[in-house]
Amino acid sequence: MVFKRLMQAMGVGGPSVETVLANPNCRPGGQLTGSIAVTGGDHPVDVSYVALGLLTRVEVESGDNEYSTNQEFHRQQMTGAFRLEAGQRYDIPFHFDVPWETPVTELYGQHLHGMTMGLRTELEVARAVDSSDLDAVTVHPLPAQERLLEALLRLGFRFARADVERGHIYGVHQTLPFYQEIEFYPAPQYAGAMKQLEVTFVANPRQMEVVLELDKRGGLFTEGRDVFGRFTVDHASLDQVDWAAQLDNWLRQSLRRRGLFG
Repeated sequence: MVFKRLMQAMGVGGPSVETVLANPNCRPGGQLTGSIAVTGGDHPVDVSYVALGLLTRVEVESGDNEYSTNQEFHRQQMTGAFRLEAGQRYDIPFHFDVPWETPVTELYGQHLHGMTMGLRTELEVARAVDSSDLDAVTVHPLPAQERLLEALLRLGFRFARADVERGHIYGVHQTLPFYQEIEFYPAPQYAGAMKQLEVTFVANPRQMEVVLELDKRGGLFTEGRDVFGRFTVDHASLDQVDWAAQLDNWLRQSLRRRGLFG
């Protein structure tokens, strides 16, 4: 009897959980839908709750050290406590809200190198090891994000990689504890003035903040430095702007002001 209780406490013969997404594709501000199947093991248990959490890989700078960690950034509890009998199946349909600031993982059918995103299902059982399930999620850009990224590609920028940095951007209202940086190799016309361009989007239901960071080329006797710019895009007026021309104009003006462009 003692051995059986020990095995139960270690999760042996306990319940299992499996999540099936109706569609693993979503956009920031949208929803993921599906169903969670909880199946009882070889003994009855008291389930404390079933919850879903969205997580991504985040780069963290701490002093002189830098490391990566998986961070859950949005969580919804799907059930309260319930009794699960041995062998019983308990199905939980769900609608999971995707935050507006969720990082993008795919563009034009291509995975953004450096990005990971998953939906984790957590089943907590009183006095036992928790069960969990992790499902890959693909986050496509909002129309505004897609339009600006497309404009950069039209200007000749080439995608390099993307990552998520823990922290907050000065002067930008964020609800999440991190921000995404999408890095590009410079277009030929800017190659002498910058090493790379980093783009960050911080969206909400009405508009989107766009932050551009130009990694300046250093000269023989000067150090390279970062140049920042920021502007706001309203979702409603998105189609009224030639974004390739707008970005080209902003980049040229910004570089000229700093004596980096002829």
